[in-house]
Amino acid sequence: MGWLQRLFGMEKPDDAQVNPEPVAADDSGEDIPLERVGLNGEYDQSGLAKRVALAFDEDSQFDDIDSLYVAQTGSTVVLKGQVPSQEILDEMVAIASGVSGATDVNTDQVTVG
Repeated sequence: MGWLQRLFGMEKPDDAQVNPEPVAADDSGEDIPLERVGLNGEYDQSGLAKRVALAFDEDSQFDDIDSLYVAQTGSTVVLKGQVPSQEILDEMVAIASGVSGATDVNTDQVTVG
């Protein structure tokens, strides 16, 4: 089971992107904050967390990790749970940091081992 399915109960949309171009939500002309951009550029309250989950889905080395969860607080990605090694956690933090809209990655609630 992939990250999007496990965390958000959704299959990966065919045209989903980790860093899509934001699509204007309405005619107001206001830009969608990057942390609220969904998988297809639409407004999504949990957009950043979903795009991080998509990024993890796209890296097969994370397929067997099912004890880590992704959330967001504003533009901060929050990782919670357990990972097998510090190296894996470091790689996951690097990937999460590379998702547009992420200003920080919090790992205070992650245990290694």
